Amino acid sequence: MRRTPFAGLVGFACLLVSAGGRADDVTIPFTKTTLPNGMVVVFSEDHAVPQVDVNIEYAVGSRVERPGRTGFAHLFEHLMFMGTRRAPTHMFDVWMEQAGGHNNASTHTDVTDYYDIAPPTALPLLLWLEADRLRDLGAEIDQPKLDLQREVVLNERRQRLENQPYGMEELELPTLLWPEGHPYHHPVIGSAADLHAATLADVKQFFDTWYDPANASLVIAGDFDTAKARELVDRWMGPIPSHGKPTDPSATAGSGEWKTTLTGVVRRTLSDDVEMPKVTLAWQSPRHLAPGDAELDLLASVLTTGKASRLYKSLVYEQKIAQSVEAAQESETLGSTFLVTAMVRPDVDPAKVEKALLDGIAALRTQPVTVEELERARNGYEMAFVERLQSIPVRASLLNEYQVEVGDPGYVQRDLDRYRKATAQDVLAYARRVLVPDAMVVLTTVPKKGARR
Repeated sequence: MRRTPFAGLVGFACLLVSAGGRADDVTIPFTKTTLPNGMVVVFSEDHAVPQVDVNIEYAVGSRVERPGRTGFAHLFEHLMFMGTRRAPTHMFDVWMEQAGGHNNASTHTDVTDYYDIAPPTALPLLLWLEADRLRDLGAEIDQPKLDLQREVVLNERRQRLENQPYGMEELELPTLLWPEGHPYHHPVIGSAADLHAATLADVKQFFDTWYDPANASLVIAGDFDTAKARELVDRWMGPIPSHGKPTDPSATAGSGEWKTTLTGVVRRTLSDDVEMPKVTLAWQSPRHLAPGDAELDLLASVLTTGKASRLYKSLVYEQKIAQSVEAAQESETLGSTFLVTAMVRPDVDPAKVEKALLDGIAALRTQPVTVEELERARNGYEMAFVERLQSIPVRASLLNEYQVEVGDPGYVQRDLDRYRKATAQDVLAYARRVLVPDAMVVLTTVPKKGARR
């Protein structure tokens, strides 16, 4: 399933729902324009809630980083809040909060996403602040700002990953799953050595290359007037100069028909300060929106969603060898990861859990997904999909996601239709093709000796 960074905040989307509860048509009203400097701007009015969301995505994620300079995309997510001459350090947050708003950002393999949420009266401020930092922040980054945020990121790496139970898996898995030279081979947060090696010149060049209006997509959603918002966008975003959309060095890495690059089973055991062992199985899988992506999303639900799901029922209730079992299709633009994880019960050999997981997946060949299982998974996904659309920030994020990935903010119905059209035969076909026992990663985390149990 694709990333969904927002929750709550009820709004209204145009949904036509059938008598059986299924949404027959799902649309997000919008208009779209492109500024002379190349910035794509999407307007989506919704006056049901007095709230406005400004979401701006830059087509820059960890996949564009060059060897020896990983972690730059995430580092810049932090640097973007370091202030300019007009909006000094901390004032970006202070002024927004004084206007009743808040903001945040997230970095991914493919994009960096910034969003601001506030009452409608704050829209001019939100747009001015975003335009100000896009125009001037790069030139005003200095060594003290870089040193400060570098240490913040390194500390985040230590706290959120290195010293977090099972956190080292996030650092290890990409290097095991994707070959050296692949854009996803390194973790989004980058390596500590690369972050230490980053120079001011490196950082300025990164900003000049990727933080360009031609590499940005801006969505304004919520309670506002499109004509007035367009005037504000033209006034503040329009004059920002552009060097042209940068060339993505990884753009062709996910093109063509899906095929794994793994040629065998890759095994790694991590010793960590954890209470229970954990077994993680990972496969390369089709990229987001490609054939097979939705089918594997549904398969993940069949395997582990609910107490009656196949792997959960088998390992947790019947065999009593796992504390929990989860599966997910983690969709990305160049290629995805299908994950199956299990928390191992005390005094159970992780190898036994690994075998039980693989046996459960192999059983799909002789006990294919039933129509009832598929409908249950499909209905659950569709309900969650429609419920997410009630959030204005989620809609803004989806409009931007579709624009950046396929060039069409109105892709929502086609996205949902992928799940509606999937058949049990389709799910089985991709399970057989992707979840093979001889081309996968097996990552086992075990408690350190002497760790508190």
